[in-house]
Amino acid sequence: MQYIAVLALLLASVLADGQPQYYSYSPAVGSGSGVSYSLSGEGRITAIRVWDNNNGYIYGIQFRYGFIWSPLVGRKINNAQEIQLFDDEAIVQVSGKYAHYLQSVVFTTNRGRTLRAGQPSGHSFNMYANHSKAELRLISGRVHGGLTSIATHWGVVYPAANSTAEH
Repeated sequence: MQYIAVLALLLASVLADGQPQYYSYSPAVGSGSGVSYSLSGEGRITAIRVWDNNNGYIYGIQFRYGFIWSPLVGRKINNAQEIQLFDDEAIVQVSGKYAHYLQSVVFTTNRGRTLRAGQPSGHSFNMYANHSKAELRLISGRVHGGLTSIATHWGVVYPAANSTAEH
């Protein structure tokens, strides 16, 4: 039910600005046990942090939108893997492996850079937008100790909504 609310909220906010819409959704993968989450913010994603257990499954994830870090989904364990994006760089693909937990995740940018975390074992997944102008806007899923599922939501970030362009 929360996924429908997230979709409705994102669609309403995207339609309100009068711009053409290029929204798409990649359905959740993973066991889906635990509490639901949604990780979102204003503007473009400008950095990502991912915590894993010594190259084990994914324990936590956090996005930075503009200059503001989102709340942490999951928990911090060990040191985070982190990527800071350049101006006009965007996440265009999310892939990895899952079993009960999200075993590994790879975030790929439009410049070919990647952030990799976790242990690549289990079932493979590959998520990307349906439109070439769209980029990763938010993720949702479930968490129970570590992330047990992930879904991706794609859309266009227009310059007026990009907080890094204002600074």
